[in-house]
Amino acid sequence: MERREMMKLLATLPIGGWALTHTEIAEAATYVHGLDEFDPQQHAPGQQPPVARPPAAARVAPKFFTALEWRTVAVLADIVIPRDATSGSATDAGVPQFMDFVMNEYPNNQARMRDGLGWINAESRTRFGVPFPDATAPDRLLIVDDLAWPAKAKPQHAAGVRFFSAFRDLTASGFFTSRIGVKDIGFKGNVPQAAWTGCPSSAENHLKVS
Repeated sequence: MERREMMKLLATLPIGGWALTHTEIAEAATYVHGLDEFDPQQHAPGQQPPVARPPAAARVAPKFFTALEWRTVAVLADIVIPRDATSGSATDAGVPQFMDFVMNEYPNNQARMRDGLGWINAESRTRFGVPFPDATAPDRLLIVDDLAWPAKAKPQHAAGVRFFSAFRDLTASGFFTSRIGVKDIGFKGNVPQAAWTGCPSSAENHLKVS
């Protein structure tokens, strides 16, 4: 599958490795990405639309992550979902801010995140003499390739594999609940329709219903 198609699939699965519910993910997305306008309850007839929150890029100071962790999160998230011809990258979508909010609001996840970032930076120092975000792009991918395929991973990389799998899931959740990600998916809900012509035949055929 194309990387973005894989990410769309991951975003529909349970948030592996993190003590989070989908409701908590939605709460984090609403705060960080300011997606109130996608909530139909916010646009009941006769009500004023909510005041838009500042975009994630305007709230860049992390509360949980250290300076090195913050750089590591940004680099690693953009490896998972890079910018392409369709839309922006994970950092363009505010995924690091999303993760920082999650870590602060749901502290049961903090140790797992901090240990994982520490592991990947230690691995980079061992191999290349510098922390992960300071390594060259090809060297970073050498580490990620060792972690991204659990069935092929070496036993000594087990901790890194567990962390990266969970980090990838959280990146997908943050991206596909952002403005950029919602647009990338092609979400068309909560838009006024002058008329309803029924479910498209292509969708019925896909779902094998009539």
